[in-house]
Amino acid sequence: MDQRDDRAVSFWHDTVPGSLDPRPALGGDRDADVAIVGAGFTGLWTAYHLLKLDPALRVVVLEREIAGFGASGRNGGWALGEYSISPMDWAARSSPEAAIRQMRGLYDAIDDIGLVTDAESIDCHYVHGGWIDMARSGPQAERIAAGVRARHALGLTDDDVRWVDEDEARSFCNATEMVGGWFNSHVAAIHPSRLVRGLAEAVERLGGTIHEQTAVAAIHPSNGSDQTRVVTDRGTVRAEVVVRATEGYTRDLAGHRRTIAPVYSMMVATEPLSDAVWDEIGLAGRPTFGDGRNLVIYGQRTADGRIAMGGRGAPYQFGSKVVSTTGVHHEVHDKVEATLRQLFPVLGDAAITHRWGGVLGLARDWVPSCGFDRTSGMAWAGGYVGDGVATAKLAGHTIAELITGTDSDRTALPWIGHRARKWESEPLRWMGVNAGLWMAASADRAEARTGRPSRRVDWLNRLLK
Repeated sequence: MDQRDDRAVSFWHDTVPGSLDPRPALGGDRDADVAIVGAGFTGLWTAYHLLKLDPALRVVVLEREIAGFGASGRNGGWALGEYSISPMDWAARSSPEAAIRQMRGLYDAIDDIGLVTDAESIDCHYVHGGWIDMARSGPQAERIAAGVRARHALGLTDDDVRWVDEDEARSFCNATEMVGGWFNSHVAAIHPSRLVRGLAEAVERLGGTIHEQTAVAAIHPSNGSDQTRVVTDRGTVRAEVVVRATEGYTRDLAGHRRTIAPVYSMMVATEPLSDAVWDEIGLAGRPTFGDGRNLVIYGQRTADGRIAMGGRGAPYQFGSKVVSTTGVHHEVHDKVEATLRQLFPVLGDAAITHRWGGVLGLARDWVPSCGFDRTSGMAWAGGYVGDGVATAKLAGHTIAELITGTDSDRTALPWIGHRARKWESEPLRWMGVNAGLWMAASADRAEARTGRPSRRVDWLNRLLK
C-alpha cells in the first residue's frame, strides 16, 4: 500500500507527522526470543516493556500492513478508565477486592501512557481531561446514576467517578437536552496515530525489529520438541514465545475464525472550529464525551480544534469477513454526523472533512483478557470491544512481565488467563451479533419515544451471556 493510501485510512493517519512508508518486510526464516504478531498498541506496548525489562531480548514484531494500520490508528483517541464490562461484572467474576485491583491497574496504565510519552518524546497530544458521559433523557439519567452508585458500593470513590448535575455537566460539555451525567476522571485524550507510530520508533530505539508488509498465516505452539513458529508469506520465525496481538484481525489466523468477532465502528471529524463555536460547546481542557444511549457514541476535541466523533451500528459481516473502510461513506457516518449536529447546533454548516472506520474485537462473553502459557510458548491479549487504548497498554505491560517472570500488581489481576468460549458457527454468529446491534438501536428509539427505560436492554444483556 502506498503512502497516499495509508494517509486516507483515517483522520489520524492523515495528520500524523513523518513518513508512512512501510518498514522492510521479513527477509526469510529467522529466530527470535519473542515474536509478536501485530504492530498495534498491544503488540508494541508488549515489545516496549519487554525491552525495558530485558534489553538483551531479540524481539521481532510482524505486521501485515504498517504499524497502527488497524484499530490502533482509527479509534476515538480515548485512553479510557473502563473496560468492555463493568467493575461490578469483574466483581461477579472474581471478588470486589479483585475488581478494584483490576480497575486500579487500568487507571495506572492511563497515567503511565503520559509518563512514557514524556520520557520517549512522543507528542501524541496527551491530555488527562477525564470523560463526561451525558444523561440526555430520563432513562439515560437512571442508567448512569445507577452505575455510579454501584461503582461507589464496590469501593470506587467520587475521585474516580461521580454524578454531576445539569449545570456541572454543561460546564464540561454544553450539549442539547442535558439533564446531568457522570464524570470519570480516569480518561485521557490522545492522537492515536501519533502514539502508535511514536511507540514503534521507541521499540526500534530499544533494539526491537519491526517487519511490516509481512502477513502472518498461522501460529504453531511449541509441541515440547520444537519451538513456537510463526508462518508468514515472507518466511518462518521460530521463537521461545509468540504473542498474538491481532484483535479484530484474529480471524485471519488459521484456527481462529471463531475466536474474536470483528465489529465495526465509524468516525467523522469536522473542520477546525472557531473560538466562538468552542466558547458555546465548551470541552475546555479536552475532556472526552459521550452520552447514556445503548448504541455507543464517543467524541473528543482534538488538539487542532476539531471534533472527532464516532459511533457503533455498522452490521457484522457474515463469516467474520473484514472489509476495507478506507474511502467508504457508510450510512453510519451519516447517523454519526446527524447526532453530532443534534448535540451541538452551533456547528451550523461546519464541514465534515474526514470519514473513516475500522474493526474492533468482540469476544463471545465481551470480557477482555490477556495471558501467557509457558508450556506452549503462547501469549495473547484482546477482546477489548473498542475500549483498547488503555486496556492494550495494561495488557502489553502485563504480558511482558509474565514472559520475563517479573512479579507486580499487574501479574495477579483477575483477567489474566481468561478464555472466552468460541463464537457460534454461521449463520448463528451473524444472527446473534447483528441482533445485538439491532436491540441496542431499537432500545434507544423506544426510550426516545416513550421516555421510559426499554426492556430490550435486558434482552440484549441476556443475549450476551
